Amino acid sequence: MTVNSQITDAVTQTNVKVVAEAPAMAMGSIYQTMAHSTGILFENAVAAQQQQNSLSQAAANQGVMQIYSLDTTATGAASEKVAQGGVADNLTSLLSVLNAFRSS
Repeated sequence: MTVNSQITDAVTQTNVKVVAEAPAMAMGSIYQTMAHSTGILFENAVAAQQQQNSLSQAAANQGVMQIYSLDTTATGAASEKVAQGGVADNLTSLLSVLNAFRSS
């Protein structure tokens, strides 16, 4: 039994068409996957920014609550101690360095 040459040509052309379209379909699938992944990436970035914003607001709120809960006299004394902290140590270190230069 012989097959008509027109039929074999049609089947061959169909096979060639399917094989020729495969790379384009694969690239289309890759592009869709990349676009979807990028969308999820941006969604996660926005969610992280929103969470960071909530955390920073909570931290600022806690700081303000601590400031308001302190006695003003105690706060002033503590601020003065913090501002002057380390001055004596710095002067002692500077004096030691100067004496080392003098002795050499």
